Amino acid sequence: MFNFFTIPIKHIELPSQFPSPFHAEPHPICEVAAQQVKEHVLLQTGWHDELQQGKMFGVLVVKDAKGQIGFLAAFSGNLAGKNYHPFFVPPVADLLNPSGFFKTGEQTISFINQQVENMEANADFAACKARYELAKQQRDAEMVAAKAAVKASKVLREERRRQQPTDEERAAMVRQSQHEKAEMKRLERKWVEKIAALQAEYEIYALPIEELKVQRKTLSADLQQRLFDEFQLLNIRGEVRGLASIFQNTVQKVPPGGAGECAGPKLLQYAFLHGFTPVAMAEFWWGSSPKTEIRHHGSYYPACKGKCEPILGHMLLGMEVKYPERNGNEALQKALEVVFEDDWLLVVSKPAGMLSAPGKTGDKSAVELVSERFLGGEGAFLVHRLDMSTSGLLLIAKSAPIHRQLQAQFERRTVKKRYVAILDGLLTDNAGVIDLPISPNFLDRPRQMVDYDHGKPAITRWEVTNRSETQTRVAFYPLTGRTHQLRVHAAHRLGLGCPIAGDELYGTKALRLYLHAEYLEFCHPVSALPVCIEKKAPF
Repeated sequence: MFNFFTIPIKHIELPSQFPSPFHAEPHPICEVAAQQVKEHVLLQTGWHDELQQGKMFGVLVVKDAKGQIGFLAAFSGNLAGKNYHPFFVPPVADLLNPSGFFKTGEQTISFINQQVENMEANADFAACKARYELAKQQRDAEMVAAKAAVKASKVLREERRRQQPTDEERAAMVRQSQHEKAEMKRLERKWVEKIAALQAEYEIYALPIEELKVQRKTLSADLQQRLFDEFQLLNIRGEVRGLASIFQNTVQKVPPGGAGECAGPKLLQYAFLHGFTPVAMAEFWWGSSPKTEIRHHGSYYPACKGKCEPILGHMLLGMEVKYPERNGNEALQKALEVVFEDDWLLVVSKPAGMLSAPGKTGDKSAVELVSERFLGGEGAFLVHRLDMSTSGLLLIAKSAPIHRQLQAQFERRTVKKRYVAILDGLLTDNAGVIDLPISPNFLDRPRQMVDYDHGKPAITRWEVTNRSETQTRVAFYPLTGRTHQLRVHAAHRLGLGCPIAGDELYGTKALRLYLHAEYLEFCHPVSALPVCIEKKAPF
């Protein structure tokens, strides 16, 4: 599986430290290795249709015991119904072996599924279940009606008692009450006996089905645990940990589906098993974008957060890993500009690369800088947010009551916003509306994805303002305010299919993300007059 370079690499300086796999920009040596993998993939004509659906590939540049430079290649998951292919490293655990524990376990569970399906489809069982359910509905309806009648009768008696009835009438009312209570008990006994008989008839079929379901659940849990145990992952120190151990201290606690089957863990596992020294690693996408996530053919992507971050956290122990350095914040702080201010609020123009609110980076955020530089250390209340990579207008209140009033306008969607963006690609239409629900991609934060089942509504109106040979300038009018809404709507194939230039999450990294919040219109919380602020994009 050790592949030598067929393209000259002597001019490429190797990294002194292993570049972080969570940084999308690949080292040049990895780009050369990836090019050879792409050429190999193009020759595999039998994979064409499957690869059109999309597949992640990875390369790991390594040194062997003799100091020779080469690379390993891998694909995520399975390919063409197999997980072993020449040229690519093998899986960490072989789950496709027909006689292996996983396939055998799957067959057992499938057999139980078929048994359950056949038993539930039995006509006699269906008839018993229907009679049982119908009887319960009839019981409930009859008992409700009877209780209502008793209650109404009691109300009439109480009313008559307030009218000073005779002793004979009082005695008659007592007898009536006793009779009604006895009738209720007889009705309850009747239904208890009838339901019990139907339930016993129903359970002749239902209990064996339930026993099979319990057995299936137990077998599934055992199979899942054994699967986790099968993935014993190494690091350069020779330390081994299973998936369950690796994920036990994470937020999700349990390994997600497919954990350990991505290209990254496969590559490192093979390298450690065979004494290769990792030099640099990169992953790239091949084929069409998935329905939910945004992937571009041939583009490089960092290792995913949900599946791979905990695993690689263990596998990279003992290695010198270089993480990208953040740019200094001083220039950004100077670029923060007040565009509008009065006694109650202010609007600032935030530069790209600055956080709106305090985050994990330790850099000063826009709201903190406003408090320090413009409000004498007094509280600044951020009304809405912009992505760190997005520049433009940011509304900040000077007190909590003003903050609440302004936030209410955002919640009611009465605030008008206009963004300007440059897209990589040419749009054929001149305007339109994008309606794609969005939810967080919990396995690959901070990315968002299109999710019709659990996503929140996200609607964007757009119009083209200019075109060049390869790019389109557009104005965005978001009608909702979801995280990364404009970035996802621009890049997703069901949206515009053209990512915003410089979008390293959903497109291709550049000097900056070419997205700017240009216009903001809201109702002043004190004067009730409209406030319209505009700050042209710096691009």
